[in-house]
This record gives sequence, C-alpha cells and structure tokens, in this order.
Amino acid sequence: MISIEDLYKIFKSNPSVQTDTRMLKEGDIFFALKGSNFNGNLFANQALGKGAAYAVVDELVESMNPDRVILVDDVLQTLQMLAKQHRQQFNIPFIAITGSNGKTTTKELIHAVLSSSFKTYTTVGNLNNHIGIPLTLLKIKSDAEMAVVEMGANHQKEIEGYCKYALPTHGIITNAGKAHLEGFGGEAGVKKGKGELYDYLRNTGGTAFVMWDYDYLRDMSKGIREIISFGTAEADIIGQPISGTSFLEMGFTKGTSIKNIKTQMVGDYNFPNVLAAVAVGKYFKVADEKMKAAIENYAPINSRSQMVEKGGNKIILDAYNANPSSMKAAIENFAQLKEAEKKVLMLGAMAELGEESLNEHTSMVELIKKHNWEQVVLVGGDFLKIPHPYLSFANSAEAKLWFNKANLNGCYILVKGSRSMQMEKILE
Repeated sequence: MISIEDLYKIFKSNPSVQTDTRMLKEGDIFFALKGSNFNGNLFANQALGKGAAYAVVDELVESMNPDRVILVDDVLQTLQMLAKQHRQQFNIPFIAITGSNGKTTTKELIHAVLSSSFKTYTTVGNLNNHIGIPLTLLKIKSDAEMAVVEMGANHQKEIEGYCKYALPTHGIITNAGKAHLEGFGGEAGVKKGKGELYDYLRNTGGTAFVMWDYDYLRDMSKGIREIISFGTAEADIIGQPISGTSFLEMGFTKGTSIKNIKTQMVGDYNFPNVLAAVAVGKYFKVADEKMKAAIENYAPINSRSQMVEKGGNKIILDAYNANPSSMKAAIENFAQLKEAEKKVLMLGAMAELGEESLNEHTSMVELIKKHNWEQVVLVGGDFLKIPHPYLSFANSAEAKLWFNKANLNGCYILVKGSRSMQMEKILE
C-alpha cells in the first residue's frame, strides 16, 4: 500500500482531485468513492480513459491499468488523510465556520472581506461535508494567505472529525438552533455537536469569534485562549440593525470606524452574519473602507436571502433550506417589514426534525396566526398532517399551479422551505 507521503508527492505533480467522472479534466487524480447507491471503483477505467493521471481505488476491477491505479484500504479515508497532509504545508489562518443557520452566508461574507486584502481560498457553494471539506482543502494553492472552511453537520462527532484534518486556527459557530434534531438527538445535542469546534480551539490554543448576544455561545466558548466578541452590547464589535427596510441595513457604535452598511441581503436575521464578517476583518486588520465595500457589494445567490421581482410582485426567495429557528426568524422579520402592505407566505415543510416534527410545524402555524397576511400557502410534509385555515398543497409543483393562476400583484411574497421541498420551483 502507498504511504500518504508518497501519494502526496504524486498529488504535487498532479494537483487536481476529482470524485465525479462527469467533471473530470485531463491530469486529475480520480478518487473512486463508494456510497450506499454507487461504487466509484466501477468508474475507475472510465476516468483513466478520460485522461485521469491516476485512479485511487479500494477494489480492483478487471482490466485496470496497474501503472495508473493506486490501491488503498479505504478511498474516503485516504482522501481525508491526503487533505490533512496538504493542510499541514500551510502556516496561515484557517477559519472554520459551523452553525445551524447562516454558515454559508457568513462564509461568503468573510471571504469577501478577507479577499479585499489577502489571497483567500474558501469552500465552494456548500461543499461542507466529509467529502466536500477535503476537496476544499486540496484546492488551496501555495499562494494562499487565508483559508475559510465551512463545516456542516447533522450528528455528533462530525465536526470533531473534520477538525482532525482541517486543523482550524480560528472558528465561528453562527448559532446552535433547532436544525437536524433527529440526527443530533434534540437541541442539547445540537449544541454539543456544534460545540466540537470550540472544543478543538480550546484544546489547540485557537481563537473564536463569538456572537455575544447568545448566552449559550458565551458559556460554550469559556476557556478558549482568545475570544473576539461581536453583538449589540458589551462586545468588541457592536452594531445594531436598522429595522423596517427590505434590505438589511446596520449601524456600528464600537470597534470600527464604519458608521453604517447597506447590504443587498433581505432580512435582519443576516445581521449576525455581517457582524461576524466585520469582526474577522478587524481582527486581521482589513481596512474599514475595504470591508464596507466588500459587504455592500456582496449579492446573495442560490435562493439565499434574495429579492426577486416577478409579475409586479417582490419575492423574498430564501428557499435554500429551513429549520424551526430560521423559519421563525424569517416569518417574524417579514411580518415587521413596514414597506410591504400585502404580504403572502409560501412555506414548505421542514425536514430532519424526527419526533419533534409535528410539534414544530404546529408551532409554526401558531406563529403565522399571530400576524395578518394577504394569503398563506403551506406545502408538503407535516404541514399536511395538522389542521390549519390556510391553503395547502402536497408539493411545490401544485403550489406553482396555484401561484400561476392567482394573479397576485403588488405583493411581497416570502418563499421558504427545506431543500427537499424545492420551493424555488414555484417561481420557475
């Protein structure tokens, strides 16, 4: 079996890794991953035929070219060990970001801020799992001055595992709310699982950027060598959202000479994400004017806090994902939007909530009832299992048919739901 050191020498000569033959480029090293429904070993010959320099496999398949096949015990483990070997070549800040909500937006904002002054590499999209994180690390080039790595998790010990090969020097937990309750075993399990990042930083003398408004993050971060706090009071960086506008605006009263920032993101729930980016920027001595410009120029994509205009309506498209914490924040923020007279809710069900699912969906209906709406549309999942006075559809395709016939005009419409509901299809 090849050693990681020898495999790394091969990687240095062919510094591009691929796990999908459909995206393969000539000269890539193909890692033949296995899953419950696929076996990458069966595609190794195809990868070599497409020009892969080598194929890393853990099963030999007939007619493989022995000169370009590297046999290992476990391809996924080897990919992660190779990523750690590459990570260890760098003596730069590696900032890890996890949390129940807002981690991708926070990652994008921090990348924007740091990129204004440093050569910064970061997670592409939301490749934030056991495959995406090693691939992210292996894409970091020798000119890197900063790295920002997003870490997603839906069960305990997952973040702990990522830290073993990402080796973060700095970290952010955006929050620890009601997400993936089924996998984590309840809200306390979520905090324990996300807190594995703090545990690593505490044990390695790292630095944490902490949202000081959240008492539980204050408690969880105790004992970390260096803590940089941000929030609405008693913090190193202090700011406040300016409520009532479609796009988040915020002012600052401590820690920066920036007076205000006008973002292109919808929703005050993005306020902590911007604060985190400012805290990181200040820590790494990014000039205030560069930070302000980077944040104000950041435009969200992929159905995250986007404003879309269609058919005489303004649509807040926040349909990338949903859990009870993010759904509650989105509804409450939308209800307080002063410039919107006619408000329409189109909400898809929330996934991965386990035995809490019915209660959480019932609580969401009770929250909706507290406010006045032009129309409410609830789609799929456990919304179908509870009584409510609103329009109900089995899936986003049915909701789209209603939307196309409803002839709404002059409305503000919030579209949100879990990824599995594909609520963005309503607008297609």
